[in-house]
Amino acid sequence: MGLSTHVLDTAHGKPGAGMAYTLYHIGADGAREALKSGITDGDGRAPGGLLAQEELRSGRYELVFQVAAYFRALGVTLPEPPFLDAVTLAFGIWDETMHYHVPLLVSPFGYTTYRGS
Repeated sequence: MGLSTHVLDTAHGKPGAGMAYTLYHIGADGAREALKSGITDGDGRAPGGLLAQEELRSGRYELVFQVAAYFRALGVTLPEPPFLDAVTLAFGIWDETMHYHVPLLVSPFGYTTYRGS
């Protein structure tokens, strides 16, 4: 399956539908290469996943979620500047044959992630 993600809006107890994200590969020199951008679907998932198994390569990645824009679109009043604007999850892929799932559980003032299945 490759690389997948989903967002859970813990402030409202529902999937984080409609959140913009961008996936980057980080080169050995630290340069960021944008691989995929999109908007989470109604279930809070990246439609079709982020990367297919054959697209996976070992190395460092960043997955950036536009959290403040998402909560503002829902009508949530945020301070200016917001406590969380863009959340960046930095992670590594070490075995290209494995599936990697990187979820984001988020509210306007906190987030968590883990390696899912």
